[in-house]
Amino acid sequence: MVDVLPVEAFAFLLVFARLGAMIMILPALGETGVPPRIRLALALSVSFLIYTVVRTSLPPMPASPFRLGIMLVFEILIGIMIGASIRLLLSALHTAGTIIAMESGLALAQAFDPAQGAQSALMSTFLTLMAVVLIFITNMHHMMISAMYDSYTLFPVGGDLKMNDFAEIVINTVANSFLIGVQIASPFIVYGLVFNIGLGILARLMPQLQVFFIAMPLNIMAGFLILGIVLAAGMNWFLQHMESSLAAFLVPG
Repeated sequence: MVDVLPVEAFAFLLVFARLGAMIMILPALGETGVPPRIRLALALSVSFLIYTVVRTSLPPMPASPFRLGIMLVFEILIGIMIGASIRLLLSALHTAGTIIAMESGLALAQAFDPAQGAQSALMSTFLTLMAVVLIFITNMHHMMISAMYDSYTLFPVGGDLKMNDFAEIVINTVANSFLIGVQIASPFIVYGLVFNIGLGILARLMPQLQVFFIAMPLNIMAGFLILGIVLAAGMNWFLQHMESSLAAFLVPG
């Protein structure tokens, strides 16, 4: 037992370093609204389950403390990079919410966005919280847990840190998220363009009328009406985007 326990403790610590870092950053599972103790308990539970599966593929405990520390740092970096890459998917809704708020006259309505960790447009916060709920409803968090397990196949413990692959994933994620965000908000872009052109023409025809002051309530009402019509399709579009992006972290078959 004296010889076995340090080896097993080191192997579990390797798994916990990667998965703990991922769970603390992942969307839905690692939201700031979840108490840290709950996230820690979840990280320990998932680490124990995956440890029992990947134990045979883990390298032996190195004799050098310096090498041991380097391995732990690499595992933490891999967990942070994978978790951050998946969290960047929520930036699509942040972009869409910001555009919707600007076009519907609600840009000044600010609220704390747990996904961004800062104040953002109220629409962005609403869409982000709805996305977190839909992730749990559609069991998409199961794909995140599968990605934790498959990460040991894509990025083996003790292997090289593939920064080029991570950089490519992050660049593609940010680009696709921005594109999806604009596509979700595209009805509001068209509506805002038509609405403001109409107000500009009306202001030229009736200069004595405070057109923009009168039209502001109408703009907000029309924005909520369009949101109610396109919300289901937009969130479904986002879930498809997130599912296809999460598939990049899974091993085929």
